[in-house]
Amino acid sequence: MKNRSRFCLLALAVACQGCSEGAKLLQVSEQGGVVVYPFRPETGSMTSTFRRDAIRLIEEQCGRRYTIVREGEARGRSRVHNVQGSQEIVQERRWGIQFECK
Repeated sequence: MKNRSRFCLLALAVACQGCSEGAKLLQVSEQGGVVVYPFRPETGSMTSTFRRDAIRLIEEQCGRRYTIVREGEARGRSRVHNVQGSQEIVQERRWGIQFECK
């Protein structure tokens, strides 16, 4: 029973981590890291309001001395959204930025 409880708590923690909106750091080290943020395909990743938040997170880690090594579409997620008694599956797309501190 203890193993099942631990598994349930871990699953809940992972699920809740994916619930947060906006930019977030996925990996971080002294050398750099990876930050991701949601975007809409019709507006693009560069004009997403969350890109500014992602850059702010990078600057908090590195100051203004960083290099973007790579960026591109990252793994998104699907979620169920209840609309007037019916359920709709919403696909969320995410953009990732890998950076190095100088």
